[in-house]
Amino acid sequence: MDPLRELKRTVEELAAFSEIGKTLTSTLDIREVLKMIMQKVSELLQPENWSLLLVDEESQELYFEAAVGQGAEKIRDLRIKIGEGIAGWVAREGEPVLVSDVQQDPRFASRFDQVSQFETTSVLAVPLRSKDRTLGVIELINSRSRGEDGSAFSEKDVRTLASIADYAAIALENARNFQRLQELTIVDDHTGLFNSRHLQRQLESELVRARRFGHPVSVVFMDLDHFKSVNDTHGHQRGSALLREAGQLLVQQLRTVDIPVRYGGDEFVVLLPETDRVQATVCAWRLREAIANHVFLVSEGVAVRITASFGVAAFPEDASSGDDLVRKADLAMYRAKEAGRDRVSAGTAAGSS
Repeated sequence: MDPLRELKRTVEELAAFSEIGKTLTSTLDIREVLKMIMQKVSELLQPENWSLLLVDEESQELYFEAAVGQGAEKIRDLRIKIGEGIAGWVAREGEPVLVSDVQQDPRFASRFDQVSQFETTSVLAVPLRSKDRTLGVIELINSRSRGEDGSAFSEKDVRTLASIADYAAIALENARNFQRLQELTIVDDHTGLFNSRHLQRQLESELVRARRFGHPVSVVFMDLDHFKSVNDTHGHQRGSALLREAGQLLVQQLRTVDIPVRYGGDEFVVLLPETDRVQATVCAWRLREAIANHVFLVSEGVAVRITASFGVAAFPEDASSGDDLVRKADLAMYRAKEAGRDRVSAGTAAGSS
């Protein structure tokens, strides 16, 4: 390579690394960091196609977090098993690979990942490594020759991309650690639902939106009927397992925008954004039916049936503040208990159902 061009490339790399480093220290938004990283990959290495694949540790597969270039739309929903294709091989081995011609390489000729659309293809792929684990793979593709040896990428490109991958791995690890920390502060460790601290934050936020745009907000308060008898008969461990199952049932019946909360003991609260009292009451009856029809603790070797009582309150009809909204839903739930349990009470006593 021409010494002047090589010096220019080195200066560009240092500038890119500096910019990536600044982004890493200024945000924990993983998408923002990865966007910056892949932008620098495009500028420095100029691939025709590139993709960022992340490891799904549960399924041991790679999925496409980002894909750019010819045919990118077709592959975004694909998954690659660890060990399959070029990206899968890199994820398994934890080593970078430079393939001058995929179709001539016996390791990868049978599986081209996203490269089968090219007649002659060079691929550069490097792992994202952190603490002896592979978090993902960056894969670059070119069909045209750039180097004197006929290859589209060089060993210098391998080193450059490996350095960028190190930054990407740091960003991923930082973001995931931050997410775990956030979850510890807002998630109930027994049920996996949100906790009351998170409810307070979200409730105030939703009420601000509701006042600004004139939207309703509702709360459903749920209390399991005779839950103490479950603990007395089957023990506290199975009681905790039943609470987890109840939480899972709630999640299955709710929209993604709804916020299910383990409020305390055997009490649950569901925050329903942009939902009026009538809609919330319909939701509560649906939840009541799901609880009443479910057989709990089958995986524990027993079969337990239990019911729940529900109270519903809505903003602005029933309350003007977050605390009052939860309190009114709680009072409505107690009316359901007094009326015989396994039922729903909504709003004021006159509005009970």
